[in-house]
Amino acid sequence: MEKSEKFSDYLFAKMGPPTSTELPPKTTERSDAPVELTGYRRWLSDNLMLLVTLSGVLLGVVLGLSLRPLNLHGDSIMLISYPGELFMRVLKLMILPLVISSLIAGSASLNAKMNGKIALRTLVYFASTSFFNAALGIALVLLIHPGNPDLHNADDRSTDRRAVNLLDSLLDLGRNVFPDNLFQASIQQAHTVYLPKPSILHAFNETMNDTLVEAQRLSEDLSEEVVLVRDIQYRSGTNTLGIVFFCLVFGTFLGTIGQKGQVVVDFFAAIFEVIMKMVTCVMWLTPVGISSVIAGKILSVGDLGLVMSQLMWFIVTVAIGVIIYQFVVMQAIYFVVVRRNPFKFYAGLIQAMLTAFATASTAAALPITFRCMNEKLKVDPRITRFVLPIGCNINMDGTALYIAVASIFIAQMSGMVLGFGELLTVLLTSTAASMSSASVPSAALVLLLVVLTAIDAPVQDVTLLFAVDWFVDRIRTTNNMLGDCYTAAIVEELSRKELMALDAASVNYQDMPAGTPNGHGHGHHEGGLLEGQTELETSSKCVMTMTDSVVVDMSAVMNNVNLQQEHCNRRV
Repeated sequence: MEKSEKFSDYLFAKMGPPTSTELPPKTTERSDAPVELTGYRRWLSDNLMLLVTLSGVLLGVVLGLSLRPLNLHGDSIMLISYPGELFMRVLKLMILPLVISSLIAGSASLNAKMNGKIALRTLVYFASTSFFNAALGIALVLLIHPGNPDLHNADDRSTDRRAVNLLDSLLDLGRNVFPDNLFQASIQQAHTVYLPKPSILHAFNETMNDTLVEAQRLSEDLSEEVVLVRDIQYRSGTNTLGIVFFCLVFGTFLGTIGQKGQVVVDFFAAIFEVIMKMVTCVMWLTPVGISSVIAGKILSVGDLGLVMSQLMWFIVTVAIGVIIYQFVVMQAIYFVVVRRNPFKFYAGLIQAMLTAFATASTAAALPITFRCMNEKLKVDPRITRFVLPIGCNINMDGTALYIAVASIFIAQMSGMVLGFGELLTVLLTSTAASMSSASVPSAALVLLLVVLTAIDAPVQDVTLLFAVDWFVDRIRTTNNMLGDCYTAAIVEELSRKELMALDAASVNYQDMPAGTPNGHGHGHHEGGLLEGQTELETSSKCVMTMTDSVVVDMSAVMNNVNLQQEHCNRRV
């Protein structure tokens, strides 16, 4: 072997340097190696999916506005909306496995104490931003005063007043957080309805035919005062809150059993990766799906110009609130906490925001939101898997703003003058109702009844907002989705020390010798069982010892992290 190497060196020395100025290509370089893109080609490659989504939105708007003068039949509009309906169904199909796998894998990768800290920070931030959005909506609607009593149409008023109050909404929230059947929670939600109280007279009529005429006369006299009673029923729809709670608890305890539960963690992590790959494939259908959804919605509106002109100031009020929160408040909070360029972070979420705008659902945009946060913005997956599914169901910043504006808007149309007590009631009920809303299109209209009932405003006037809710719903949904993403980034920054400690603890544990959790040998008992000891007891002791060692390492690493940060601050 050495002779052949010497011969090759001698041969190249005799050949001398090349006569031409061009050097021959190196034999180690592959001619088919990928070429790194630069300039506008690299920008197109990085933002191709964003351009595809944006083209779908623009195509839908142009198609819908251009086809409106044709006055298409209902069947034609349905066929135009059909691809968008299929696109929505495919996105919603992935919500349940995505939420389950992300929450279990995310919470299991953190210890129980860390889960508690992240959950506390997340919930406090959600409640604070929802409260602020409700206050912002009240300030804007009082300043702009979009409610015009002339818009009030007496023909639209109905004598039916739904019995809706905040207590029922909060109690239903608790019932859905703690479901009694996990499989039923996948397809149904609990809610309170009011039914007429069963009449004893009605049962008497069925058995005594001879007094039928008198019973009918008495029932007509008593028909004006119908007693309503509460009844807990189930309606169709995934109870995501109950599933989120169960997965959080399951994943937290799964992370405490050590290596015995690692195979389950890997299973759900693999499911999450598979779902994300499926989302990547579905994203190429975005131009057709989103354009179909928007075009069909524009074509289905009766008199678009009349509706927009009548309720224009209401739409403008909501839009101003959304713009102020997105471009001023949200960016300021991000800059103060994270100390980075907030608009760069905002630009990375445009694709998810367009999807949320087109589908009018935070849950439907959740797969794309995961893709943007993990792959493009590089937010810690342990935080995104924890925060995004929870925020999808609890954090409704745009909904809180919308409910506050809409409730006072209806009160202004009715000529009501709201005092400080009524405004405070609107503020608190809007915040509470928004956190109990479902992440489905137009869920805020149902919650609006709660606030209107609390201030004794005419509930029937909600029908006036049906004509524009399809558009306003899309505006406020972008606030909801962006609020979840910014919460994940802020919670990641606040939890950076704990995350670094967990990473260092896992590295220290991997460096330990096999079979010695504390770094000490077992002596002559190594590799075997002690007398009178079972294998289960041995594994449980190893897990306990492993946990103790990790706690000690984490405390030491936390001190090192603090020292490193202080040293970096001194340099700056």
